[in-house]
Amino acid sequence: MRTLIPQQVLQPLARARRWPVEAQQRACRNAMVASTALARTRAEREDVEEFLAARARAAEAGPDARHA
Repeated sequence: MRTLIPQQVLQPLARARRWPVEAQQRACRNAMVASTALARTRAEREDVEEFLAARARAAEAGPDARHA
C-alpha cells in the first residue's frame, strides 16, 4: 500500500531542497556584480591617475612646452 503525502508537506520540502542551490546562485550573482563594480572603480582610478600624471608632467615642463 502506498501512502500519499499531502501537498502541505511536499511544498515546504521542495522549497527546502531548492534553497541551497538558489542561495548559491544569488551569492554568485552578487559576487559578479561586486566584481564588476570594483573593476569599474579601478579603471576610473587608473584614468584619473594617468590624467593627473600627465598634468604634472606638463606643469614640470613649463608653459612653453604645452603650446609646442
